[in-house]
Amino acid sequence: MSAGRKTHTFIMNETAPLYPNLNVNTVCGRNLSKGELGGVIFGCKNNTIKECLSKQIFGLPTQHFSYVKNIDPGLPLFLFNYSDRKLHGIFEAAGHGQMNINPYGWTTDGSERTPYPAQVQIRVRLKCHPLPEDRFRPIIAKNYYGDSHNHFWFELDHVQTSKLMSLLVALAISPGTSVPQYTTLIFLTTQASKSDSTDLASSFDGDNQPLDSQLDLKAVEQDEKHLIFMKLKELALKNGSQDVSSGNVDDTVLLNDINFEGKSYSAASAGFEENKEASPYSSSECQSIISQLLQEVEELKAFRTRQMQMNSHMEQKLEEAKMEVRQLKDRCMMLESVSNLSVTPADEIVTYDELHVDPKESLFLIGGFDGESWLSSMDLYSPSQDIIKSLNPMSSVRAYSSAVQLGGELYVFGGGNGFVWYDTVESYSPMNNQWTSCPSLNEKKGSLAGAALNNKIFVMGGGNGIASFSDVEMLDFDIGRWISVRSMLQKRFALATIELNGVLYAAGGYDGHDYLMSAERFDPREHSWMKIANMKTKRGCHSMAVLNEKLYALGGFDGGEMVSSVEVYDPRLDAWMMGEPMNLPRGYSSAGVINESIYVVGGVKFGDNIVDTVEAYKEGEGWQETRTNAVGKRCFMSAVVL
Repeated sequence: MSAGRKTHTFIMNETAPLYPNLNVNTVCGRNLSKGELGGVIFGCKNNTIKECLSKQIFGLPTQHFSYVKNIDPGLPLFLFNYSDRKLHGIFEAAGHGQMNINPYGWTTDGSERTPYPAQVQIRVRLKCHPLPEDRFRPIIAKNYYGDSHNHFWFELDHVQTSKLMSLLVALAISPGTSVPQYTTLIFLTTQASKSDSTDLASSFDGDNQPLDSQLDLKAVEQDEKHLIFMKLKELALKNGSQDVSSGNVDDTVLLNDINFEGKSYSAASAGFEENKEASPYSSSECQSIISQLLQEVEELKAFRTRQMQMNSHMEQKLEEAKMEVRQLKDRCMMLESVSNLSVTPADEIVTYDELHVDPKESLFLIGGFDGESWLSSMDLYSPSQDIIKSLNPMSSVRAYSSAVQLGGELYVFGGGNGFVWYDTVESYSPMNNQWTSCPSLNEKKGSLAGAALNNKIFVMGGGNGIASFSDVEMLDFDIGRWISVRSMLQKRFALATIELNGVLYAAGGYDGHDYLMSAERFDPREHSWMKIANMKTKRGCHSMAVLNEKLYALGGFDGGEMVSSVEVYDPRLDAWMMGEPMNLPRGYSSAGVINESIYVVGGVKFGDNIVDTVEAYKEGEGWQETRTNAVGKRCFMSAVVL
């Protein structure tokens, strides 16, 4: 393989991924991009772990700097001890990954250069008991390589990082242990490496909330237990009833007997009753102390409630800030568009609201990813004017979803937030600019496809991170739920689907083993899927459009690279023919037809290189590429034309 060139392949856990840049030929790492990197494991042995922790610096050999350089402050880190094969954590980066922060670290007397120059300074986020390898191996199973099954890549994606942190949090060491200062309540497991307000705002979107309420409650309850336990130890010392210094106070018994809902304090009460004769304190004084403890518990609970309210308020403010930023961007784009028009008198200046954007000559762009944030936005894009108008956003971020138009309403279903898949469905009314929740799909899935047919919505294929699906679901508005109908002939993840003349067509995708060139059709009059002619090339994560009674399969990934090729299917001939290729290779783009022209928006060119151009095709005129200031970089979105 030539220097600097990456080999791209798609996998989704065992089938296909969110990003097409996993280099399976590289032993040092997975070549995750900065946005994909959720955490990093560093290595040590019994003779180096003390220096790692005391000097608060982790290091790896030079070849690992390819991803260590992507570490930003706050990124979760872990330390694997090869001597006992246990994982320590939870740590986080205190600075950026650099070369030779300590040029002589982990050497005998400091006279030699360090063998581990790819370094990062660290701090403790939460001190936990170490995890044996058999506990964490299933989480990072796809990182293991080689015949020995003892070596694994140190780069972690966001899903792996979140699961490892969940395991370790359950093994958190009591706060009474001497530990450097750390934060226990905030776990930025999504986009942890980002620090600006826009990224932070995006990380609060969706179902994968970084301020995990369960973690908050556990942490606060641990603090409550610790404070009460310390009070009881103090009382025991004063009463002389137990030898605390020798470690005879049973932490577990004391804590287990205390009911933190304020209903029972049996161990404390019983202990004082039994020792009241030997105690220098009277029973009333003991009861007074217990009452004080109860009051402190209530104050702690009130503090916890206030904290959760503040967290909720902060999330709301961040979402509002994100919307304001988006509106400002729209305003700037509008001003740029207006500046290109002829100068008008001051009293005739056109405002943003007065600019006419015809929904029937525009694309609705829904959700996706802009290279920094997962999006919940709904935007109306006019290709002819290069203007984008922000509409009311969805209830959560959503990418890898599908969308259809039926009866003047837009329906968006499935997809995810980059870390988990959804089964949720939302509908949008262009008339009142409002979203409404709809019945959920029968299964969580992403990179699926959908189409409307005979006043019903059909959802096909997709996957859940483990398997690719051939399933088809239909939304029956009469009974208000999704029902399973005849499955496709093949499993298809990242497929493309479209309706033409009352028939549904599904083409390409990934079946869990390979990318497909096969295609099939569903005629509701026949109640079955039938195979049609194969495409000439394999392709998945492509888009599809109908122009002049023909199907256009646009770009995608062929199993080796993103392609610019276009294939055209004529149903009357049951044959595919090669069309004029686009100017750029792109997959995970969106397409729509306006005024007899196909518009292809955004997508990914290769690796994590997101396209910021729009291409338009008209028969007899070929493809014309335009760089759009309105849309910018965007991929993994859905697009609908009314």
